[in-house]
Amino acid sequence: MKQKVYLGIDLGAESGRLIAGLWDGSKLTLEEIHRFGNGPVLLGNSIRWNIMGLWSEIQTGMAIAARKFGNDIISIGADTWGVDFVLLNKEEEILGQPYHYRDDRTNGLMEEVFQIVPKADIFAETGLQFMQFNSLYQLYAWKKHCPAILDKAQTFLMMPDFLHWCLCGSKVVEFTNATTTQFVNAVERNWSKGLLNKLGIPSHFLPSIVKPGSSLGSLRDNLCAKTGLGKIKVIAPPTHDTGAAVAAIPTRRTGSANWAYLSSGTWSLMGAEIQKASLTPQTLAYNMTNEGGVDDTYRLLKNIMGMWLIQQSKKSFERQGKNYSYAELEQMASKSAPLRSIIDPDDNRFLNPADMPTAMREYCAQTNQPIPETEGELMRCARESLALKYRETMLSLNDLTGEKIEVLHIVGGGSKDILLNQMTADLCGIPVMTGPVEGTVIGNLLTQARADGELSSLADLREAVRASSIVRTFEPTANSAWAEGIARFDELKKLRKS
Repeated sequence: MKQKVYLGIDLGAESGRLIAGLWDGSKLTLEEIHRFGNGPVLLGNSIRWNIMGLWSEIQTGMAIAARKFGNDIISIGADTWGVDFVLLNKEEEILGQPYHYRDDRTNGLMEEVFQIVPKADIFAETGLQFMQFNSLYQLYAWKKHCPAILDKAQTFLMMPDFLHWCLCGSKVVEFTNATTTQFVNAVERNWSKGLLNKLGIPSHFLPSIVKPGSSLGSLRDNLCAKTGLGKIKVIAPPTHDTGAAVAAIPTRRTGSANWAYLSSGTWSLMGAEIQKASLTPQTLAYNMTNEGGVDDTYRLLKNIMGMWLIQQSKKSFERQGKNYSYAELEQMASKSAPLRSIIDPDDNRFLNPADMPTAMREYCAQTNQPIPETEGELMRCARESLALKYRETMLSLNDLTGEKIEVLHIVGGGSKDILLNQMTADLCGIPVMTGPVEGTVIGNLLTQARADGELSSLADLREAVRASSIVRTFEPTANSAWAEGIARFDELKKLRKS
């Protein structure tokens, strides 16, 4: 068959890319078209996203793709992180510069909201993990400090949905990202307007929710003229990056909860694919979340601080003139003494510290542990702590699904960390299968191929992932030293709860 090309806009917390997916009928080949930086921008006393800068870079990538692939390009779609959003007024002007989810304006707001609507009631309706940066608390912050913005808003769009509006003028929110807001009813799969009303937050600006794979229209005429692209389709992939990554898990066990996934990047998102949201008191007690998936599935998962610990430590070292690669940091960790210091990755002090190594050292000092001094000790501490958290999460998933997880699939950039992969296999006691590294954009692109009629089911999509990717397996090995680490980690958890 003639080659078909699908374009994926893939925005992460540190960088953005435009990726071309070259489809030959059975296998997808990726080609990076344009890469650009991303990150928080300090504005006054807040941190925001440079959404106009990102959109400018995306247009640059589209023009490059047009010159390279011309009429072979079929469609384009965007995926990003969750929770953050853009508000448009009736004239389609942006209201306020979009906030970054790590901005501190939501500090303490969850507890304030719980005084109005009890925590258990919010979970029973939405099924979402409680995190202070969820869209619900961001809207509540607007309501408290600048309610006029919400009154003037005409359209609420999550970040990828805003990009789709830029591309074709669509005003909808895709399901997988909508569920990260904490105001989608997990049973009805629609906006929880009653919840917003109880909090005094207007809901008139909420658009329709659409399923992943929906066609949103064709590229705007002025974009065609500027970039050289034809009137290609705009397709909503699973717009939440984890939703896209889970769609690209190379499993043959679709429909079963006896496998788990770990989308490993800035955040570690570990969970199981289930058919309906888990809204039990036990799910709430574990602070697990239910996020939307492809084909009406749900992702029962835990948001874990993830490779952020390592990424921010690396930036700290660079500020000291020590420009280590990730591979070098991993090697340093492998040579450091095991289980010397452990942290709880989900302690709030690690959400956005001024300096990550300092935050880790202060935590260890306050919990009466040896303070990690060297770069290797810090990197060993981060990896062992993450692996212990993965074990804890796997046990929670076993309990909630009623099935024993038999294999863990790790996708994303973190899947390249051999030391962490082996630690995870050892602690979980099950095989760990890694790859594809580019799971998120593959899920995006293959959903577009499916919308184009090239694939008929989620199982077909995952078969295409297997045909297009290299998967490596890490078998568990016995290590009695972990028992002491597990006991210490359990004690640290109790400290956080107290």
